Amino acid sequence: MTTVLRTPPVRLPSFVSPFVNRLPFTKPLSHSAKLSSPSRRRLFAAFSPRAMASSASPSSSQMAAPGDVTGVSDAFEKIRAHQEAAARLSPVEEIRTLLDLSTRGMLSTFSQVHEGYPSGSMVDFACDHDGSPILAVSSLAVHSKNLLANPKCSLLVAKDPEDRTDIVVTIYGDAVPVSEDDNEAARAAYLRRHPDAFWVDFGDFSFIHIKPKYVRYVSGVATALLGSGEFDGEEYKAAKVDPISQFTKPITSHMNRDHQEDTKAIVQHSTSVKVDFAHMQDVDSLGFNVKAGYQGSTLKLRIPFPRRAQDRKDVKTLIVEMLQAAKSNEGLS
Repeated sequence: MTTVLRTPPVRLPSFVSPFVNRLPFTKPLSHSAKLSSPSRRRLFAAFSPRAMASSASPSSSQMAAPGDVTGVSDAFEKIRAHQEAAARLSPVEEIRTLLDLSTRGMLSTFSQVHEGYPSGSMVDFACDHDGSPILAVSSLAVHSKNLLANPKCSLLVAKDPEDRTDIVVTIYGDAVPVSEDDNEAARAAYLRRHPDAFWVDFGDFSFIHIKPKYVRYVSGVATALLGSGEFDGEEYKAAKVDPISQFTKPITSHMNRDHQEDTKAIVQHSTSVKVDFAHMQDVDSLGFNVKAGYQGSTLKLRIPFPRRAQDRKDVKTLIVEMLQAAKSNEGLS
């Protein structure tokens, strides 16, 4: 099986532009470049491949103490090297996990009124056990009528709708009515993500599955780091949701509310760059992602754990270890 390597979505702020051409990761590759693979996966990379995502061992950049960075280009070279080596979930696991945690997207169907043109609808959804999106649709809705005539559709989901440089995923598939035997399971899965959706029991509503044929993602749009890939439906459905991701909300809420300075210290120790702030966004078995401030601009950074987290309690243990290492280095500097 061919492994897809995805470049991390680090957004370069405008003040870096005088230095961009001197950085080694900004040499563009042709957007027509392809990697041969049974699942038609592609990569558009802007620097050399990062360490394998399955590796949970700490990199040397993770353990370095944050020294004074005298120039912007120096800081971003440190960030580039750190992000290239940071342990991550495999691309298909990351996308499978992202979609499992997501609840809203843009459904595109074939319009029956304007023949040949796509019709877009914002819809809520939840994923079932194999990652197929479940939608509760009204027979009165335009997209329901479109799907009756042509079940082919796509569902676009943005990890961060306010940041176009972050990951965007498109599922291509066929809309299939949920069978009577599977209706209760689909209803339960949908209500776990949308507990206030009382309307699902109205007479004109029913559940449908979008059965994935292909799943495509893109990240780093409009930056020097453009990454993309594609999986077929079987590979996507075979991937597992990261078990730690379900604890993202309580962990990040606690850290952002009570331990912002601790998160900042960990990020500075991990990246060797003195950031202005760090806001934890999400967590998985191999690390966490943050929004960090540097000289007035915001960056999205990957912070790897020293090893794979086994459960929620282990995440706490790892964060405490990382904070102790950061404070130890502060004392030595």
